[in-house]
Amino acid sequence: MKLFVEASKKIPIVSIAVGFRSGSTFDPEGKEGLARMTARMLRRGCDGLDADEIEDTIDRLGGEFGADASPSASTAHAEVIARQIDPFLDLAQKLLGAPTFPEIELGRLAREAQAELIESRESDRTLAARAFRRTLFVNHPYGRRVAGSLASLEAIGRADVDSFYRAHYTKKNAVVAISGDVSDKGAHEMAERLLSRLSEGTLVTDKVPEARPAAGRRLVIVDKPERTQTQMVVGWLGTHPEDEDHIAWLVGNTTFGGTFTSRLMQEIRAKRGWSYGASSRVGFDRHRDAFTMWTAPSAVDAPACLALEIELLSQVRKEGLSQEEVDFTKSYLSRSHAFEIDTPRKRVHQPFEEALYDLPSGYHTGYLARVRDVSREAVNAALTRRMPEGDLVVAVVATDADSGAPLREALAGSSATVVPYDLE
Repeated sequence: MKLFVEASKKIPIVSIAVGFRSGSTFDPEGKEGLARMTARMLRRGCDGLDADEIEDTIDRLGGEFGADASPSASTAHAEVIARQIDPFLDLAQKLLGAPTFPEIELGRLAREAQAELIESRESDRTLAARAFRRTLFVNHPYGRRVAGSLASLEAIGRADVDSFYRAHYTKKNAVVAISGDVSDKGAHEMAERLLSRLSEGTLVTDKVPEARPAAGRRLVIVDKPERTQTQMVVGWLGTHPEDEDHIAWLVGNTTFGGTFTSRLMQEIRAKRGWSYGASSRVGFDRHRDAFTMWTAPSAVDAPACLALEIELLSQVRKEGLSQEEVDFTKSYLSRSHAFEIDTPRKRVHQPFEEALYDLPSGYHTGYLARVRDVSREAVNAALTRRMPEGDLVVAVVATDADSGAPLREALAGSSATVVPYDLE
């Protein structure tokens, strides 16, 4: 167990996070959604308490408890007023260390999860993100849906949940963060108590390979009827915190699409009014994740908007950023960093995140210094090296009969695929 503590007496609240270094990338084929189902079942029954009694106890203590999964981790978050910490720990210890996974609750949760998947078809942004990741990370664990599919959720039984829990929810696979109205000694005692009913287990080895997407431009149109507005995501593989030019590209991408004054926002929204929002981000995980640009132009403007985004990518690769742009971004990142560490909970989550996702030691504590030290030359070299142009995945939620042909023309040299919006 790795424990991180950030004590503060300012507010009589104790926040707890317990992470396990295993997420949906460990879901067996055909049973996608297992990691998430396991996490959510923690609150559905434990030693001596059924689901209703658990809810009543959490409410009576004035606390919060939730658990979910991401590709690389399963995490439980809890918070309670300090004077109730003792009875709350009794409950949390059972939720984490003695879940019962009742069949009837598993069935209810599966139906709820299936309903969520069906409902998500109404979110065009969700559909675009799904199509993008499915295409970029084809045949890779990052391309699978954390929430699973209608069929995979149906295939998950109690034995699957219990097996996943026993293999991954162990002391050696756990990372704990405690913040708020605690002492260092008290936090260590809390952590030991929280995990006391877990097996010792082993540190789970993450065997996920690095993604190697096929080269070239690929356009995926998620065909949905009567779309007068589109959702469009453009991108490719991103950087990784271990990369030498990681910070340089973060600075460059912030200038390109990370602020209201960014090039993307100014060219697409301010000058042309094609999309209310226009942004880009570089995601991170234990392994290399995606770089994405997001816009939501009308169906009429979508082809021109896509062509402009490609042009902006090409321009920044070839010409780079000015010294003034880089200096502004570095100043913006330095000033806004205060909001990343303004509470004990935020501060303790930084080393917690480093341990959970195998980030370089001191990734967060050295962040500001690395931002200040990065040069314009390093930023532009990173943009030339990392910004995609020839290799691109574009996912658009649109009505193919109306928008398909112009979108194909806008992304010259691409292969195009049309998929139904309810594709699982």
